[in-house]
This record gives sequence, structure tokens and C-alpha cells, in this order.
Amino acid sequence: MRHSLSIPSDRGFCLGAESIEGTTYARRVASKGERVEVAGREVAISNPSKVYFPESGITKLELVRYYLAVAEGALGGAGGRPNVLVRYADGIHGDFFYQKRAPASRPTWIEVVALHFPSGRVAEEVVPRDAAALVWMANLGCLELHPHPVRAEDLDHPDELRIDLDPMPGIEWSQIRDVARVVQESLADFGLVGWPKTSGSRGIHVNVRIHRRWSFTEVRRAALALAREVERRAPGLASSKWWKEERHGVFLDYNQNAKDRTVASAYSVRPKPDARVSAPVTWDELFECAPEDFTLRTMPARFAAVGDRHAGIDQSPCSLEALLELSARHEAAGLGDAPWPPHYAKQAGEPPRVQPSRRKGGPKPSGRRVPTKPLIEIGRAAKREEALAGLERWKTRHPRAAIHLQPADILVDAMRGRSSTWTRVRVNLEHVPENLRPGQEPPDPDYDPYARSTRDAPRKSRRAPRGA
Repeated sequence: MRHSLSIPSDRGFCLGAESIEGTTYARRVASKGERVEVAGREVAISNPSKVYFPESGITKLELVRYYLAVAEGALGGAGGRPNVLVRYADGIHGDFFYQKRAPASRPTWIEVVALHFPSGRVAEEVVPRDAAALVWMANLGCLELHPHPVRAEDLDHPDELRIDLDPMPGIEWSQIRDVARVVQESLADFGLVGWPKTSGSRGIHVNVRIHRRWSFTEVRRAALALAREVERRAPGLASSKWWKEERHGVFLDYNQNAKDRTVASAYSVRPKPDARVSAPVTWDELFECAPEDFTLRTMPARFAAVGDRHAGIDQSPCSLEALLELSARHEAAGLGDAPWPPHYAKQAGEPPRVQPSRRKGGPKPSGRRVPTKPLIEIGRAAKREEALAGLERWKTRHPRAAIHLQPADILVDAMRGRSSTWTRVRVNLEHVPENLRPGQEPPDPDYDPYARSTRDAPRKSRRAPRGA
């Protein structure tokens, strides 16, 4: 596979010949105004000097050059799969949105495939096959690559089990790595080969290539069984509990394997000030590295030197039978399904989909809810920083309570809407003495995420919505 991008040397952007695992990649660059040639195709780059990462001064053109430098690895993770477009048109500090439907105005060579979602809607999503498609996506402001765990040729059978280690606030990188060790050992005991990578944020991802024999529901059940097994082996470090108020340490997000869920794939750039990337590593490297070691500016040299650490993932597809047998034993012992994400239809065998703090408390005749955790909602906002500013105002109003809060007591939820996210902040007061616990106040800020969709309902009924 050969890709070429040319940008004139007088601009200072020169990618020399690189030898990667015996293959020589010669990248000659030629610019035609706002169009670049990539593997024989011309791709328009609008506003190439637009800054996407203000702290680092990284521009759109630098993003394009990055994805060309790691194209083979990036396509190994996201290529041939339908991808959700996560667009940061105004950079990492601006608004961003999820776009499931491929833009109507697109080159004829951009491949799409029709996906059917749990909501009943259908959308044509982009399927990148070559470096030109990556450049085209980068021009749209797609910093991240968000592929589904299926191939475009078979949309009903995932070929990837995704293990997402999501740390709670205050958890250090060393503890996340400790949980990753338990994941590695557990996978080996069940005959599975794990391929680790940094998430590019605070967590760790481990992918397992699997045979295309199982449904999304079965793959998710396997992921849930593994999460519970890791929690059993490391009860003080890991958690399989869905509700944030019940979690501790590192949460193994089994629901990332539900249909319609995507995660940032290998070599994906993340919206962090230092432009970190999701870096494929060996297990030995994982236990020695730090997330900040891998950025948009450092990864090309690493890729040129060592190649793609996940290059062999397709050579070792695995069976889920052992994990599904464990899931069956869990169910026989009374440990059935666990909660699904809130926008999914109620599933057979799923427990009540309600937060533990809001469940009905025992046989009280009044049926009044008795919270198991003293939670209060602080605020809702369209942007995370606005919600966190409301939290700081709350702390200023209640300093005697705030001093008792632990990092895990502050629950910051990114609530995913149809095409964008909004943020909710709650506080768990269990570590605050009862006589110092403030009561529930009006949310600050008090953003209504449904106001616009309600107002626009008549208009949306006349045409397909933007997001599925």
C-alpha cells in the first residue's frame, strides 16, 4: 500500500522515505493551492493553517500530515469499518458533534455503508479504505477515528472484543496499569490474545480479534463476564458496576461492546492540549510508558522506527466460547445481565434501569424512594467547562462541605445526545458529615438539553434528523 502527499519544501513540510517492516514508503508532496495529491487523488484542504490545538499551535495541515505518516496503522484500526465522524470544526476548545450520516456533498470515491441502529433509523456511514479518505476526514475536523467493531462486509457480527479501562476521578496511571495486568492474565486464562493501547486520554484499551461468529449481544455478554472476572480477581482495584455512584477504581466498560457504540481507535488523535494519540503498544511497553509519551508530533517518528505494534492482530482471531460459558455460569448463579446504556430499548433479563440511589427502599407502603447514596445534582450545561464552573460556585457557597469531598465523589457525566454531548455534574455527599450536607438547590447552570429538539420537532418531522 503506497500513499503520497506532496507539500512544497519551501513550506518546511517534508516527509522523507521511511522503511517500515521491510516496506519503503516514499512520500513526495505537491501542493496545488488548497488541494493535495494523495495516492493519486486530489483532496481539498480548506483553511490549512487553522489552529486546532491552541496550546501546541497544531494546525489542520499538521493533522493531515500526521494521518499520512501513520496511515497504515490508522487504517489497521479504522479502515474497512463504518466510522462515526466526530467533528471539531473550531478546534479542541470549540463545539464538537457526532455525525453518523456521511455528508451528502462528498467525493464519489468515499465509500459508505448503510447501518441500522437500535433506534430503528438507518444511516450511511463513511468507510475509509485508504490514506485519501483519512485526509478527507481530517479536513472535516475529524481529529478522532471512531470505527464500529464490524467490517463493512458483515455488519451483524463484530470481529473485535473491546475492553475499555475507564478510571474514576483521582485514580493514578499506576493503578490503571495494575488492572491491565489482571486483564492480561484473565484473557490468557480464557485463551484470548489481547492487544493493548493507550486510550489517548486517561485510560487503556485492550482489543481482542475474534472470529465473526457471534452477535453484538453475545459479544457484550462476553465483555460483561470478563469485567466481572477481573473485578473478582482485583476487587479493590477494578469495578464492573454500571452506575457511577457504585464504581470504584477502574471501571471496565462492557457496554462499549453494545451495538452502535464506538471508541477511539489506534493512532486516533484525542482532543487534549498536547494532542495525545491512542498508541498501540506491547504489554511490556504498556507497563513502562505514560499516556503523554505519545502525541501527534512524536508518534510519526515512533511509527517510522518500530512500525505498527498491532500489525499482527488479524493473524490471531480468537473464540469467545470460554467467556460465554463463564457468562452462563454467572447467570445460573443468579448474576444475570447488567444495565444497558439509557438510550437502548429495555432488554430481556436486564435489571431495573434506575440508579441505586433512586431505587425504591424496601417494603415501605408509601413507595417513597430511599436513596442509598446522598446524591445532589449541581448543574447541567452545554459545555463541560460551564458545568464545572457551576461546581466551583457551589463549592464557594458550601466550603465546609466541599472540603470533605473525595475525587470520586464528584460525578461529571458526558450525556450523549443525538448529535452532540452535554454535561451533568452531581456530588455524592457520603463523606460529608450529615450536619454539613447542603440540600438540593436549583441547578446552576440549568441547561435544558431537550428544549431545542422540542421546538424543532415540527421541522424535523419533515426531513431526516442529522444523527441516527
